[in-house]
Amino acid sequence: MSNSSSISHFLLLALADTRQLQLLHFCLFLGISLAALLGNGLVISAMACGHHLHSPMFFFLLHLALTDLGSILTTVPKAMHNSLWDTTTISYTGCAAQVFLIFFFLGSEISLLTIICYDRYVSICKPLHYRTLLGSRACAHMAAAAWASAFLNALLNTAHTFSLPLCHGNALGQFFCEVPQILKLSCLHSKLRKLGVVVVGLFVVFGCFVFIVFSYVQIFRAVLRIPSEQGRHKAFSTCLPHLAVLSLFLSTGFFAYLKPPSISSPSLDLTLSVLYSVVPPALNPLIYSLRNQELKAAVWTLITERFQKH
Repeated sequence: MSNSSSISHFLLLALADTRQLQLLHFCLFLGISLAALLGNGLVISAMACGHHLHSPMFFFLLHLALTDLGSILTTVPKAMHNSLWDTTTISYTGCAAQVFLIFFFLGSEISLLTIICYDRYVSICKPLHYRTLLGSRACAHMAAAAWASAFLNALLNTAHTFSLPLCHGNALGQFFCEVPQILKLSCLHSKLRKLGVVVVGLFVVFGCFVFIVFSYVQIFRAVLRIPSEQGRHKAFSTCLPHLAVLSLFLSTGFFAYLKPPSISSPSLDLTLSVLYSVVPPALNPLIYSLRNQELKAAVWTLITERFQKH
């Protein structure tokens, strides 16, 4: 038995027992991370170079791309390193930093997705008030609030998690430092004390989810009143993929943190963590950004200009 003061490192989950499967996992994570880096990098570069892409929607999509980059770079590189070099260790400090960054970027993402949903709601349901409700100052304040609230939530969750006494070893059943896995190592028997600030954060996420659902109900009601079938199809083709990816992100995240221990298993925990922490950063550029015609044109212009220079 050991306590948290004597733990210098944690042992992460080995994704495979054989060398061939380890290299396969490395290649899979490499492909996902390259897709996320390429997609989000193109979005950021196009918005930085395209001066006409300075509307509120593109402003928030830029911030979403930054959170996606941060999220994928927090978990995947360490997992790739462990698979490639056949190791499972992560330092105590590195684990704390990973927990903080995961909460920071995922918290920023849910806040920004809520703001993007609000942008969609205003543009469809209250188009005449769009410039008033989403002026440059209001957009800056909303983005700052998203980042600041995520930072505070990450700080509180990290401090609370690593203040708990740990006496059940140092092996985590996950490929990154996930809070539910760390809580399993705690000596405390009180579930409420273990969850602590995490519950508060989940209530905030649930509040965002309720707001998003309400907004989409209003959006769909407005879309159904559009007389043109082509217009309705265009609106639904834009909103439904957003809602699908958002539902995947929130449902898997909720289940990963709130599922009862009796149904926990390494394969289920691994699947859930990949679905809420790895898949959304790779899909968000395709679903939210690169399907937009203006942004696609800006990305194509950026690529062609680079090739012409060389």
